[in-house]
Amino acid sequence: MKRLILMRHAKTEPWAEGIDDFGRALTPQGHDDARRMAEELVALGWSPELILVSSARRARETCAEVAAVVTGEKVRPMESLYLTGVRGLTDAVRQNDGPETLMVIGHNPGLHDFALAILKDGGAADGEAPGRLHEKFPTSCAAVFEADANGPFVPAHMKLVRVMRAKDFRSGEED
Repeated sequence: MKRLILMRHAKTEPWAEGIDDFGRALTPQGHDDARRMAEELVALGWSPELILVSSARRARETCAEVAAVVTGEKVRPMESLYLTGVRGLTDAVRQNDGPETLMVIGHNPGLHDFALAILKDGGAADGEAPGRLHEKFPTSCAAVFEADANGPFVPAHMKLVRVMRAKDFRSGEED
């Protein structure tokens, strides 16, 4: 079974004078959320073999937390994923389509738009997931898509099976 996991970077420090957007770091909560999301993905049997990650600091720090939990992954930083849109994300996934489970760690609005485009073409296997995806795609959110066949990435063959948010795994806290 072919799997694609789209994950938005974890919670970051706010933009401030003297800090460029590319260099913003994760907050302590962001580190915890990224690790918790990776643990939940692994518990469900969704451990990526390859992680494509934006080269922005917050995405790389998110990836480091994920990579500390999952096994056997390879990490491929890609400058082209920084604030890219649907076309750039589609190209990145198609060019790195070998593994059974591929993960992309990136940014909004592109990542959310990409997930919605795949949902539009392929539909969903879970009745609740589309509503959660349409609602929003907050930091540390992960959308998991599956295809029955292990062929090349074709959005129409991918079904949304789950949308996971960090707050789903926290007790009484906000995003």
